[in-house]
Amino acid sequence: MRFVPKPSDYAGLRHSWGRDLAAGVTVGIVALPLALGFSVATGVGAAPGLVTAVIAGAVAAVCGGSHIQVSGPTGAMTVVLVPLVAKYGTSVVYPIAILAGIVLLVAGLLRLGRLLAYIPWPLVEGFTLGIAIAIAAQQIPSALGIAKPDIENAAGAAAVAIARFAQHPQWTTLGLLALSVVLTAALPRLHRSMPASLVAVVVVTLVAAVSGAHVALIGALPAGLPTPSLPGLGGMTGLLPSALVVAFLAGLESLLSARVADGMSDAPRHDPDRELFGQGLANIASGLCGGLPATGAIARTAVNARSGAKTRVAALTHALLLAAIIYAASGLVGRIPLVALAGVLLVVAYRMVERHTVRAVLRSTRGDALVFGVTAVCTVAFDLVTAVEAGLAVAVVLALARMAKTAQAVAEPLSADGLTSDAEHVLLTEHVLVYRLDGPLFFAVAARFLAQVTATADVRVVILRLSGMSMLDATGARALGEIVDELSARGIIVLFKGATSEHARLLAAVGTLAPVLARGHVFATLAEAVTHATKHVRESAPVIAIAPAW
Repeated sequence: MRFVPKPSDYAGLRHSWGRDLAAGVTVGIVALPLALGFSVATGVGAAPGLVTAVIAGAVAAVCGGSHIQVSGPTGAMTVVLVPLVAKYGTSVVYPIAILAGIVLLVAGLLRLGRLLAYIPWPLVEGFTLGIAIAIAAQQIPSALGIAKPDIENAAGAAAVAIARFAQHPQWTTLGLLALSVVLTAALPRLHRSMPASLVAVVVVTLVAAVSGAHVALIGALPAGLPTPSLPGLGGMTGLLPSALVVAFLAGLESLLSARVADGMSDAPRHDPDRELFGQGLANIASGLCGGLPATGAIARTAVNARSGAKTRVAALTHALLLAAIIYAASGLVGRIPLVALAGVLLVVAYRMVERHTVRAVLRSTRGDALVFGVTAVCTVAFDLVTAVEAGLAVAVVLALARMAKTAQAVAEPLSADGLTSDAEHVLLTEHVLVYRLDGPLFFAVAARFLAQVTATADVRVVILRLSGMSMLDATGARALGEIVDELSARGIIVLFKGATSEHARLLAAVGTLAPVLARGHVFATLAEAVTHATKHVRESAPVIAIAPAW
C-alpha cells in the first residue's frame, strides 16, 4: 500500500545522515519556542504544544508524504482554535484533533491531495510571500526585546513593537539580534553543510550569558509528557463542523507547505495523498496524547530544508530532540534568548522568498500579478484560509473572463453547391444565416450569444453549428433555448447541427432540445441542415433575384 512507510523513504541516508541529524537538531531548537508560544496563545497552556510537536511531529515524519516536512502547532491553526477554546473550554482541542485526523485520513484515501494541482502558481507564490512576511512580523517583538503586544495580527503587533522600541531602545538586544542574523546568513557561505542556525543560537546564548545582558529567555518548560488516553467523546457530533474547518486548514497548510518545500530542496517531491494520510494519523495521535491539532509548519520546514535535510530522519530527530529536552535539558534550553531565535527566523523568512520568482509573477500578466498580490496581502492581514479563498476567487473570475473572450458566434456564408440557380443562392443567402458557435458557451457569455444570434433582420432560418463548442453549462443550454423561443416567436426556424452526445444530453435535460427535436430540426451534418433550410425557403417564398447580402 502506498501509504505504508517503506525503506525507500530513507534512500540516501548513508550519505546524508550527518546533515539530517544536524538539521533535525536545528529545527528542534527553533521549534521549541514556537510550540510553546502557539500553545499558550491558544489558551491551553504550554504542555499541549510540546506534545503536538513531539507526537504529531514524529508520526507525520514517518507516515507523511514529504521527506522534509516538519509538523506541529502553527499560528494559522491557533487562529481557528482560539474561539473554540473560548466557547467549549480547553479540553475541546483533543476531540477536535481526533475528528480532524479522521477527516484527513479519509481525504488521503480518496486521493483528494491531488486537488492542490488546481491551485494557481501565483497563488502559491503569494501564499509563500505572505507567510514569510507573517513569520518575520511574528519575530519583531522578540527581536527588539519588546513584550508581545496584545494584538492577534502579526503585522499589527510588529508595528506596535517597533513604535515602543523607538521610545525606549534596547541596544543590547539589537546587538544580539544582529549577531544572530549575521551568523545565520553568513556561515553557509563558508560551508554549505554548516548548521548555521544552531551555531547562531549557541553563540548568542553564550554571549548573552557571559555579558550578563538582560534579555528575555525561553523560560521554564514542563517536566514531562502526559500519558496517552482517550478524551471525552461526548458531544463530538456537534464538533464535526469545527473539525471539518480544522481538517481543511490542516490539509491545505500541510500541502502548501510541502509544495513550497519542494522548491527549497532537491529531496524527492512530496506525495500529496500520503501527506494527508500522514497528517491524519499525526492529528489522531496528538489528540490521544493530549496535544493540539497539527499541520505542516512552513517555518520549521523551511529551516529544515535550508539546513540541508534530505530524509525523514531530520524531522524525526527534531521530534525526538524535543522529547529529550523536555525530560533532560529543559533548564538549559530555558536560558536561550528569544532574540537568538528571532534572528534565525528573520533570515529564514528572507530566504523563503525567491526574488526572481516574484519578479517572474509580476511580469507575467496583470491577472496573475493581482492573484499574487491579493493572496500575499490577505495572508498577512487575515489568515491562510481567507487568503486562499480570496486568491482562488480572483483567479477563477479572471480565468472565466479570459475564457469568455475566446467564445464567439461566427457568421458563415452559405455554399452554392447543390443549389439550382444563382437566384436561389441569393435568396438563401438573404434568408438563411449560419452561425458557428466557437469556444465555451457558459453563464459568462450566454447573454452575449443570445443578443448576437437573435439580432437578425429578414431571415427565415438560422442554423447553429454546435460542434465547435468546447464547453456547455446549464446557463448556456438555457440561452440556446431562449434563442429558439425568441426566433420561433418571430417566425424563424432554428436548426441544430453537430451537437455532441454530452451537449445533447444537457440540452435535453434543460429542455432546450425538446421543441427542436419535435420538429426534426437536429442534424448530424451541415449539408443536411442546409438542405432542410433550402426546402423551407423554397416553400415559403418564390425564387426571385435579389441583390447579394454578403
